Amino acid sequence: MQFRTSSRLAVPVSEIGFGMWGMGGWTGSDDDESSAALDRAVELGCNFFDTAWAYGDGHSERLLGALMRRHPRSRLVIASKVPPMNRQWPGRASTPADEVFPYEHVVDSTHATLENLGVEALDLQQLHVWDDSWAEAEWLAARHTRLEADGNDSSVRHQRESMGASQRLARARDRHRRRRAGRLQRLRSGSGGRAAARVPPPRHRGHRACAVRRGSLTGTLTPDARWPDGDWRNIYFAPPHLADTLPRVEAVRHEADLAGMPLPELALRFILSNPAVTTTIPGMRRVGHVAANMAAAERHPLGSEVIARLRRHRWDRLPDGRP
Repeated sequence: MQFRTSSRLAVPVSEIGFGMWGMGGWTGSDDDESSAALDRAVELGCNFFDTAWAYGDGHSERLLGALMRRHPRSRLVIASKVPPMNRQWPGRASTPADEVFPYEHVVDSTHATLENLGVEALDLQQLHVWDDSWAEAEWLAARHTRLEADGNDSSVRHQRESMGASQRLARARDRHRRRRAGRLQRLRSGSGGRAAARVPPPRHRGHRACAVRRGSLTGTLTPDARWPDGDWRNIYFAPPHLADTLPRVEAVRHEADLAGMPLPELALRFILSNPAVTTTIPGMRRVGHVAANMAAAERHPLGSEVIARLRRHRWDRLPDGRP
């Protein structure tokens, strides 16, 4: 496993992190299977784990807490997220920020996460939704400072936004560079080039850690994909979304065939080809997923010609329902 550094994180983090949404918020997950995958990831050198209270109302956080107790000698870097108080995804400019993340809610959510994990401090706490309009108010910087300073021992080492993929990222990048933000998380879904094109250039990486997650490029989606009622993937991959996404995925799959590798491997290696990226956080609910993703990261970087072809597939997509 290779590691990358950020001045805002206490220790270097593994290039392949662990995204835990699937094992907390998706139907069909098995806790024993999830725990085996988590254990194998630690054994193979993964030390960055991204969870959220919303992933099963704290379920994935509790799974992660159990992992930490099973590996007390491993220094694991833990990131979680504060859910919006109104439980609305995505964030909307029409909703005032103080109705989404009032200070007391942020504190209560952080304490609930600490209890689920069984730890005294988080390496990183994020806001699970975001809208650029909220950054105009000074509440954000003041809230971060106040939360990080509460108590004799800080319960949050860094708190930042978990941001969705759209053209807003370029503006957010510049704003957070000025504010010396600790970390931004990029959503990668349905395109070969968009996410990596939006991350900050290498000269700015010392001010933040940048984690990239990918969505549609696992190669498992089909036009008739459906999940049981209540599974959030029915919203995220609703029929209109699939109709837009799948042709783009197939175009990238063709690039993977030309490069002689599976689509998920191509996606991971493309992300990691950008030195501004600190880690990528694919979901890995099974041991086989862990082994495949870790192996992909150990292979040689993609060639410049492959990267150039993939960048042509960049796609900027706004979440549905944004005003």
